Amino acid sequence: MAHFLFPKLVKSYEIIEHTADIGIKVKGKDLKELFKNAAAAMFDLIAERKDSGAVSRKKIKVEEHADDLEELFVNWLNELLSLSATKELIFPAFEIKKLDKKNLKAIAMGENINKYKVNREIKAATYHALEIKEAESGWQAQVIFDV
Repeated sequence: MAHFLFPKLVKSYEIIEHTADIGIKVKGKDLKELFKNAAAAMFDLIAERKDSGAVSRKKIKVEEHADDLEELFVNWLNELLSLSATKELIFPAFEIKKLDKKNLKAIAMGENINKYKVNREIKAATYHALEIKEAESGWQAQVIFDV
Protein backbone atom coordinates (compact mmCIF):
# COMPACT_ATOMS: atom_id res chain seq x y z
CA MET A 1 0.00 0.00 0.00
CA ALA A 2 1.21 3.47 -0.82
CA HIS A 3 1.74 6.12 1.85
CA PHE A 4 0.32 9.58 1.38
CA LEU A 5 0.26 12.74 3.42
CA PHE A 6 -3.32 13.64 4.19
CA PRO A 7 -4.19 16.88 2.35
CA LYS A 8 -6.27 19.46 4.17
CA LEU A 9 -9.70 19.42 2.54
CA VAL A 10 -10.55 22.74 0.97
CA LYS A 11 -14.20 23.21 1.82
CA SER A 12 -16.11 22.78 -1.43
CA TYR A 13 -19.44 22.53 0.35
CA GLU A 14 -21.65 24.24 2.90
CA ILE A 15 -23.78 22.64 5.60
CA ILE A 16 -27.56 22.94 5.31
CA GLU A 17 -29.54 23.32 8.52
CA HIS A 18 -32.23 20.66 8.67
CA THR A 19 -34.47 19.64 11.57
CA ALA A 20 -33.35 16.08 12.37
CA ASP A 21 -30.82 15.41 9.65
CA ILE A 22 -27.85 17.18 8.08
CA GLY A 23 -27.35 18.25 4.51
CA ILE A 24 -24.80 19.82 2.23
CA LYS A 25 -24.70 22.02 -0.83
CA VAL A 26 -21.72 21.11 -2.96
CA LYS A 27 -20.17 22.40 -6.20
CA GLY A 28 -17.85 21.09 -8.88
CA LYS A 29 -16.53 22.38 -12.18
CA ASP A 30 -17.85 19.19 -13.81
CA LEU A 31 -19.81 16.08 -12.80
CA LYS A 32 -16.68 14.17 -11.78
CA GLU A 33 -15.60 16.93 -9.42
CA LEU A 34 -19.15 17.26 -8.08
CA PHE A 35 -19.30 13.54 -7.20
CA LYS A 36 -15.81 13.65 -5.63
CA ASN A 37 -16.58 16.79 -3.63
CA ALA A 38 -19.89 15.40 -2.37
CA ALA A 39 -18.23 12.19 -1.18
CA ALA A 40 -15.33 14.07 0.43
CA ALA A 41 -17.77 16.44 2.16
CA MET A 42 -19.81 13.51 3.50
CA PHE A 43 -16.73 11.89 5.05
CA ASP A 44 -15.56 15.28 6.33
CA LEU A 45 -18.85 15.48 8.24
CA ILE A 46 -18.43 11.93 9.56
CA ALA A 47 -14.87 12.08 10.86
CA GLU A 48 -11.65 14.03 11.14
CA ARG A 49 -8.07 12.78 11.05
CA LYS A 50 -6.38 12.54 14.44
CA ASP A 51 -2.99 13.55 13.01
CA SER A 52 -1.51 14.68 9.70
CA GLY A 53 1.19 12.01 9.41
CA ALA A 54 1.63 9.58 6.54
CA VAL A 55 -0.97 6.85 6.32
CA SER A 56 -1.53 3.87 4.08
CA ARG A 57 -4.57 3.83 1.83
CA LYS A 58 -6.53 0.92 0.50
CA LYS A 59 -7.98 1.31 -3.00
CA ILE A 60 -11.56 0.09 -3.41
CA LYS A 61 -13.24 -0.13 -6.83
CA VAL A 62 -16.76 1.26 -6.96
CA GLU A 63 -19.13 0.73 -9.89
CA GLU A 64 -22.67 2.06 -9.94
CA HIS A 65 -25.43 1.97 -12.55
CA ALA A 66 -28.71 3.84 -12.31
CA ASP A 67 -31.70 5.03 -14.30
CA ASP A 68 -30.80 8.71 -13.92
CA LEU A 69 -28.27 11.14 -12.47
CA GLU A 70 -30.07 11.62 -9.16
CA GLU A 71 -30.24 7.89 -8.50
CA LEU A 72 -26.57 7.51 -9.47
CA PHE A 73 -25.55 10.31 -7.08
CA VAL A 74 -27.46 8.81 -4.12
CA ASN A 75 -26.26 5.27 -4.95
CA TRP A 76 -22.65 6.50 -5.05
CA LEU A 77 -22.84 8.12 -1.64
CA ASN A 78 -24.71 5.20 -0.07
CA GLU A 79 -22.29 2.64 -1.52
CA LEU A 80 -19.41 4.58 0.04
CA LEU A 81 -21.21 4.60 3.40
CA SER A 82 -21.75 0.85 3.15
CA LEU A 83 -18.12 0.19 2.23
CA SER A 84 -16.97 2.45 5.05
CA ALA A 85 -19.02 0.50 7.59
CA THR A 86 -18.16 -3.00 6.38
CA LYS A 87 -14.45 -2.38 5.78
CA GLU A 88 -13.94 0.03 8.71
CA LEU A 89 -12.47 2.69 6.41
CA ILE A 90 -12.88 6.42 5.97
CA PHE A 91 -12.62 7.62 2.37
CA PRO A 92 -10.89 11.02 2.04
CA ALA A 93 -9.94 10.76 -1.64
CA PHE A 94 -11.52 9.53 -4.85
CA GLU A 95 -10.59 8.99 -8.47
CA ILE A 96 -13.47 8.96 -10.93
CA LYS A 97 -12.51 6.81 -13.92
CA LYS A 98 -15.78 7.06 -15.86
CA LEU A 99 -18.94 9.02 -15.24
CA ASP A 100 -22.01 9.76 -17.31
CA LYS A 101 -25.58 10.34 -16.17
CA LYS A 102 -26.24 6.61 -15.61
CA ASN A 103 -22.86 4.95 -14.93
CA LEU A 104 -19.94 5.49 -12.61
CA LYS A 105 -16.59 3.76 -12.25
CA ALA A 106 -14.36 5.06 -9.50
CA ILE A 107 -11.68 4.22 -6.99
CA ALA A 108 -12.17 5.23 -3.37
CA MET A 109 -9.00 5.55 -1.31
CA GLY A 110 -9.76 4.36 2.22
CA GLU A 111 -7.87 4.85 5.44
CA ASN A 112 -8.27 2.84 8.63
CA ILE A 113 -11.04 4.30 10.77
CA ASN A 114 -8.75 4.10 13.82
CA LYS A 115 -6.81 7.06 12.38
CA TYR A 116 -9.96 9.18 12.75
CA LYS A 117 -12.13 10.76 15.40
CA VAL A 118 -15.71 9.94 14.38
CA ASN A 119 -17.97 12.95 14.93
CA ARG A 120 -21.30 11.61 13.68
CA GLU A 121 -22.86 8.62 12.00
CA ILE A 122 -24.51 9.15 8.64
CA LYS A 123 -26.94 6.34 7.87
CA ALA A 124 -27.79 7.25 4.28
CA ALA A 125 -27.97 9.89 1.57
CA THR A 126 -31.64 10.56 0.84
CA TYR A 127 -33.79 11.80 -2.03
CA HIS A 128 -35.45 14.36 0.27
CA ALA A 129 -34.81 17.85 -1.20
CA LEU A 130 -32.21 16.35 -3.56
CA GLU A 131 -31.11 18.74 -6.29
CA ILE A 132 -28.47 18.31 -8.97
CA LYS A 133 -28.16 20.99 -11.61
CA GLU A 134 -25.76 22.46 -14.09
CA ALA A 135 -24.98 26.13 -13.47
CA GLU A 136 -22.86 28.72 -15.28
CA SER A 137 -19.84 27.92 -13.11
CA GLY A 138 -20.23 24.12 -13.27
CA TRP A 139 -22.42 21.70 -11.34
CA GLN A 140 -24.22 22.08 -8.00
CA ALA A 141 -25.94 19.57 -5.76
CA GLN A 142 -27.87 19.57 -2.54
CA VAL A 143 -28.32 16.38 -0.53
CA ILE A 144 -29.78 15.60 2.88
CA PHE A 145 -28.26 12.79 4.96
CA ASP A 146 -30.18 10.62 7.40
CA VAL A 147 -28.23 10.66 10.68
